[in-house]
Amino acid sequence: MKKDFEQLKNTFKSSIKTWDYFVNWEKVFKNSSELEISLNKLNYLLGKNDFDGEFLKLYENNKDIIKAIPVLLAVRENNLEIYDDIKKTSKFFDFSGGSEINPKQILIFIKETGIIKLFKEDGIKNLVDYVLGVEVGLDSNGRKNRGGKLMERIVEMHVKEFSDKHGFSYLEQANARKIKQAWGIDVKFDKSSRSFDFAIFNPKNKSIKLFEANFYNGGGSKLKSVCGEFRSLYNELKSQNIDFIWVTDGLGWKTTLKPLEETYNHNDYVYNLSMLEDNILEELNW
Repeated sequence: MKKDFEQLKNTFKSSIKTWDYFVNWEKVFKNSSELEISLNKLNYLLGKNDFDGEFLKLYENNKDIIKAIPVLLAVRENNLEIYDDIKKTSKFFDFSGGSEINPKQILIFIKETGIIKLFKEDGIKNLVDYVLGVEVGLDSNGRKNRGGKLMERIVEMHVKEFSDKHGFSYLEQANARKIKQAWGIDVKFDKSSRSFDFAIFNPKNKSIKLFEANFYNGGGSKLKSVCGEFRSLYNELKSQNIDFIWVTDGLGWKTTLKPLEETYNHNDYVYNLSMLEDNILEELNW
């Protein structure tokens, strides 16, 4: 295919969100179910007038209930340090269940953090349902990581399909050690810890091609530095007769077109997802 930067920049995708991007439901239900027994015990306290007395009575024979308290604040840590900005001192609370804790200190924690409001008559009706919602909210924090993984997953589909079709093999997260172990090829990287998203190996001529894949919704200085890094990486690999293929996409590039164009003109292989969909890999020299 003739190089055409206009085609690259005009076919960027605005989104690669798949159905499972929004919420990892399996993880959400798993996390909430692990605390379900403790949460149901705490349900006993909902709407109780003498909350303190009832809590102390419940805790006496059900010390496991403390494990569920941090998640009521949408917190995953079991060991919490609270700083008192008036007394200028810190208090430490261990909700892991691994050590004895003063239940009166737990009551202080519940009241001072506002958790007590959940147990009031005008609070919530079921802590299990409440925590399910909390878990959905906490899981939304993982969308950024899922977004990065989505691009890798989509590119891997193309890499796998292409490799299977031609009798090639491929590796994901390919570093020098894995490449050497799998195919007996020595590759020198600029960083000893560097790993590429994918590597494709042609067993007929013992050649490999290395892939990086990323997607950018927003612009910024990082995109410019990525361009510089991948130009240098291309040079380093070319000196070893290894092809470096960069698959990148996203409307974030619209704000950083000049550095991208410079890298596009310098590197032999800079593609986006539309180009993969058009079977650009078939046109390369393998």
